Amino acid sequence: MEDEESLRAVTRDMLVQNGYEILEANGGEQGLEIAQGHHGPIHLLLTDVVMPGMNGPTLGEKLAASRPEMKVLFMSGYTDYAIGKHGVLEAGVHLLAKPYTREGLISKVRTVLDIESVTTSS
Repeated sequence: MEDEESLRAVTRDMLVQNGYEILEANGGEQGLEIAQGHHGPIHLLLTDVVMPGMNGPTLGEKLAASRPEMKVLFMSGYTDYAIGKHGVLEAGVHLLAKPYTREGLISKVRTVLDIESVTTSS
């Protein structure tokens, strides 16, 4: 999920070249629509934090209800401090800083995908 077309295309190409299957959207509303129409699993939501309309955290919250197994990796050109100061992201979320390299993107995606899901039992 990235509203900047050129960055979205480069990111998509890097992920596809590394074996990932991609559902691509230019914003939160389109992403929600695509996800709702996709019948297979979505293992990871990679989304920009700040976008026009629905932002990344709101999209993540909306998708979490129907896809609890989905992990989320946010990306942003803002500093961790600026995002935290304005309360956009909660502490402990996964964040990839822009600009990023191919190696940085692939490494962070793999790290987030490999994190065990935390489940609780009664």
